[in-house]
Amino acid sequence: MRKTTNTLFKSATALAVLVAMLGTLTGCSSQNTASAAEATQEAQADSEVLGAKKIRIAYAATGKPINYTDENGNATGYDVEIFKLIDERLDDYEFEFIGTTDEELLTGVETGKYDVGLKNCFWTAARAEKYIYPKNNLGASASGLLIRKEDEGVVHDLSDIATLGKKLLPISPSDAQYALVQDYNNANPDNQITIEESESFTVQDGILWIAEGRYDAWLVIKSSYDANVVAEDGPYHNLADELSWSTFAATKTWPLFNKSQQDLADEYDKIITELKDEGKVSELLIKFLGEDTTVYLKD
Repeated sequence: MRKTTNTLFKSATALAVLVAMLGTLTGCSSQNTASAAEATQEAQADSEVLGAKKIRIAYAATGKPINYTDENGNATGYDVEIFKLIDERLDDYEFEFIGTTDEELLTGVETGKYDVGLKNCFWTAARAEKYIYPKNNLGASASGLLIRKEDEGVVHDLSDIATLGKKLLPISPSDAQYALVQDYNNANPDNQITIEESESFTVQDGILWIAEGRYDAWLVIKSSYDANVVAEDGPYHNLADELSWSTFAATKTWPLFNKSQQDLADEYDKIITELKDEGKVSELLIKFLGEDTTVYLKD
């Protein structure tokens, strides 16, 4: 929503004038009556701006650098900052950002508690039945292999995992990374990767299992590696000299809209296209992720 201090002050002034006019209406001259009418019209016009539809946007509060709450309690991150730019270009909506957990975000958007959800979401058929996916993606999450330092320069992508017989960390069938391995296996019937399925495990488990040698590589998004290992304040920065990373692909990321928010999804599609054309998307990807991850997209 476009908002300015002058607009808010102007509206407040107009309302104050209107109240004063109404309080002294009896005995006022026709000139005062006309002025009151003008003030009423002005206040009504300004109230339309102030009365924009409020949109509740849930974001994953600990998903740095994609979405997170900063040290001052403010919503930020790549996804959030893109939606702030979208808000600036919409007259009929006002965005409110609400930090929450991944699980609460998904449930809340589905039930209508929230109108939009931001959590570095990939496309899945199951989610497409519950939420509106817009036509245009929000960003791109770089995918690659978290490996031990000893395999740096040797293991670059999935073909190396297959050729060298490396053991890949288990992947949940509902994870978009699972589809990457399936696509590779379908394209390379003579050089397959064995997929060990697992419903869930923590990021901490994955990092430690690679460092300990239980598995040789973890197919994961780069932001997890950066936040946990590369960042000086990351919980596993002490393993930075033992681990390495190789980016070879990217997956499109999307906002999730409640099923009742098709009009808003359509507005999003228009504005995100503008932001991409203007280079704003690339600028924010570089700011928060260190690179324009869309260059790794295959299509």
